Amino acid sequence: MPQHLPGFYYDAQKNRYFPIKGPIPGSSRASSSTTAQELAQKSTRATNLCRRTGVRASNLLQVRELYGNIIPFIKGKCNFKEEFQKIRISQPVVWKFSETDKIADGALEQMHVDVQTPEGQTETDVLLTGGLNGSLSFVEVGKVRPDFDIGVKCMPDRVWPFNKNDQADCGMIPGPICRPARASLSMSSNVSCIKLFEKQPSTIEDGSSIRGALISTLGSETSRGSLNIVKLVEPLDLNSSVSGLNQRIHEVASFNCTIWTADCSFNGSRAAIGTNLGAALVDLETGVGSWVLRSKSDVFAQQFVESGNALLCGLRNGVIVTVDVREKQEGNSVRLISHRIPCSPLSKTVGSSTQKLFKVLGNIDSSCTIKMPSSISCLVSLQYDDHYFLASSMDGSVKLYDHRLIRRGAVQSYEGHVNSHTRIQLAVDASEKFLMSGGEDCNLRLWSIKSGELLFENKFSNSVPSTVCWRRAERLVGVQDERQSYREYPYQQGHGLEAWLGSREGLFYMDWS
Repeated sequence: MPQHLPGFYYDAQKNRYFPIKGPIPGSSRASSSTTAQELAQKSTRATNLCRRTGVRASNLLQVRELYGNIIPFIKGKCNFKEEFQKIRISQPVVWKFSETDKIADGALEQMHVDVQTPEGQTETDVLLTGGLNGSLSFVEVGKVRPDFDIGVKCMPDRVWPFNKNDQADCGMIPGPICRPARASLSMSSNVSCIKLFEKQPSTIEDGSSIRGALISTLGSETSRGSLNIVKLVEPLDLNSSVSGLNQRIHEVASFNCTIWTADCSFNGSRAAIGTNLGAALVDLETGVGSWVLRSKSDVFAQQFVESGNALLCGLRNGVIVTVDVREKQEGNSVRLISHRIPCSPLSKTVGSSTQKLFKVLGNIDSSCTIKMPSSISCLVSLQYDDHYFLASSMDGSVKLYDHRLIRRGAVQSYEGHVNSHTRIQLAVDASEKFLMSGGEDCNLRLWSIKSGELLFENKFSNSVPSTVCWRRAERLVGVQDERQSYREYPYQQGHGLEAWLGSREGLFYMDWS
C-alpha cells in the first residue's frame, strides 16, 4: 500500500506521486466559491505558521506545489517569491565579535576594496567604523590573510538564535575579523557620519568601485566640526609601518558649529553638511562652503536625492524640507529666500485656528514640507525610484513618502520602532525590499518596505544598535540596466543577504546563508 504524502496523490497505473494543484483528476468537484475559500484559508494558515514558528521555507514550497506561484489569500493573492524572501529574511543568524566595543557606535560602512599584501594585490571586504569616542578604524571582515600578525583577531560568538536547537542549520561559522594595529586613529571629536562615494561608471574596470569615504566629526568645546576624506582609489596597505589611515585622510574644511550629519553626491564632487545653524554645500576640491539652508532648528539628517538636484533636510523640530541645490552658490553672500513654515498642528483652543510658524531661509517649496511628530532621526532616499524616501523621527515613527504625493502624507508606515531621543540609522538592502533599524529597547527590527510588515524583532544586544549597514551590491560587468543588476544580483547568486550592526557593546554580523 503506497504511503500517504501530504500535498501529493499516487497514480497506481503510472506508479508515481503527483503534486495536488487542484482537484484530483476523476474526483468530484466542489463548488468554485467553496473551493477558493478553503484554499485561501489553508494557504493563509500555512504561511502564517511558517512565520510564527520559524519553520523552514520548505513549508512555503509545499504551499506552492499545492497552489502554484500565485498563492491565494482571503484578502487577495500574493507572490510566492516575495513570500519566500520574507520568510528567509525573518530567520537571520547573528554573531557578535569580541574586542570590538565602542568602535562602531557612531558610524559604520562596509566596502569591497583592493589590499596590498606581501604576496601581491588582492580584494577583500572591510568596514570603516567610527565611534562616539572619536575613534576611526579599518576592520578587515573578508578572509583573514595568512600574513596578518600585527593587530587583534576578533572571534565570533553566536548570539541569535539563543538556543542552538532553535535552528538546526545555522550555516557556516564566520571566520575571525581583524583590527590591524596601524589602521586606526583618533579624530578631534565624535565621528558623526561616514558616507561612501563611488568612481564614475565609465572608469570602473576590475576591482572596487569605491573611490573614497566622507567622514564628519561633531565638534566640541575645544575643536571645530570637520569634514574629512579618506581616499580609497589606491590599494590599502594595512601592514605598513606607518598608519594607513594617517596617510589617506585629509581635512577638507572645518566649521565653527556642530556637524550632526553629512552626505556626499554620487560622483564625490561635493558634500552637504547638516549643522546647528542649517545646511551647507562644500566643494570637496577647494573646501569652499556655501549655505543653502539657514534655520534656528538643527539639521539632524540629510540625504541627496539620487539625481543630485535636491537635498532632503530633517530638522530638530520634526520638519523635513527639500532644498533645490541646482543653482550655483558662491560663498556666504548669496541671498536666501525667506519662508515661514508651520511646525505644529492647528491650535486646539476654541475659536483659534492659528499655527505655530518658524522662519527658514533657502531655495525650497514651503508648500511641500513634511511635519513628523518629533525630531528627525534619519533620512534614506531610495535609488531605484528617487521619488520615494524613508524618514524616522524620535517618537518611534518610521514612514515612506513619495515626493509627488507629499501633501497626502506617508504612503507606508512601519510599526514597532522604539525611539525617544537617539539618532538611529535606517538601512535598506541592495534590492530595496527590506528595511532595518535598531531601537532604544535594544531590539533590532526588519520590515518589508512594500507591505510595511514587521518580519523580525528580537534583542541580542544590551545596548542600542545605532548603526547598521547591508552588504553592498557590486556592479555586474556587461549588464545594461544597472538598477536591475543591483536589484536581482544578490538573490540570483545566493548571497548578498549580509549586514553589519554597531552598538556601544561591539560589532554584530547578520547572515541569511
